[in-house]
Amino acid sequence: MDYDADNIFAKILRGEIPCDKVYEDAHALAFRDINPQTPVHVLVIPKGAYVSMDDFSANATDSEISGFFRAVGHVARQLGVVGDGYRFLSNIGGDGHQEVLHFHVHIFAGKDLGRMIKPIDK
Repeated sequence: MDYDADNIFAKILRGEIPCDKVYEDAHALAFRDINPQTPVHVLVIPKGAYVSMDDFSANATDSEISGFFRAVGHVARQLGVVGDGYRFLSNIGGDGHQEVLHFHVHIFAGKDLGRMIKPIDK
């Protein structure tokens, strides 16, 4: 799948759409989700044009990959959610319900998040 340079996250990176910025460095931008699903809900996006985790892991440089994941950890510590715990999640593709085709992770925290997924009925 080709990267769409007009997706909402690309526009945020270019400064065309504002965001509630939490953190930014050379490799990543973190900002609060406009429709939070938990008391703490932050998105972390790489600055490169990658559609998904698959695209990112296959095509990003080693410094982009390490820089991005260090940024995710930094944001979790900055938000103060490490002690009580948090979830970070990336939706990929149709079955994963990816809505924006720019690789990103969600950091969810601030309450008991329950089970990750519903168990299969047997």
